[in-house]
Amino acid sequence: MISLRETHDSDVPHFWAHQSDPDAQHAAAFTGKYHYDRAEFDAHWARIRADAGIVQRTILADGEVVGQIAVFGLPDEREVTYWIDRAHWGRGIATAALTALVDLVPDRPLYAHAAADNTGSIRVLEKCGFAVTGHDRGFALARAAEIDEVTLTLT
Repeated sequence: MISLRETHDSDVPHFWAHQSDPDAQHAAAFTGKYHYDRAEFDAHWARIRADAGIVQRTILADGEVVGQIAVFGLPDEREVTYWIDRAHWGRGIATAALTALVDLVPDRPLYAHAAADNTGSIRVLEKCGFAVTGHDRGFALARAAEIDEVTLTLT
């Protein structure tokens, strides 16, 4: 059973465990400095939790914290982001969580960005109605290189 709930302070250590995983960082590619420093990570999450414009949810699978998902950004540039614990990849959790989030948030269009080789994430987004609408290149901190990325849009 997959569900979303409001994020609690006690969820942040779980998020750190998920997002500091080097293999998961490589797949996501576009990480921030906060993915590599616990103090910066905690400060980043404090800002997220304090921002009323961000719709932030914790993803639970059978009651276990397995990830996080959010919508953020300016009204005409709302973007989705999610991160699932690598131990739970391939179980449909991201698809179920994103489906629930887009049902919860009526804003359209919604945008998403993914490394062009992150086929799992692109597949999740497409299953939830997002379509590839752009291609670009950007610096991926987790790979220390410029890589291809795609923009996806849900209208």
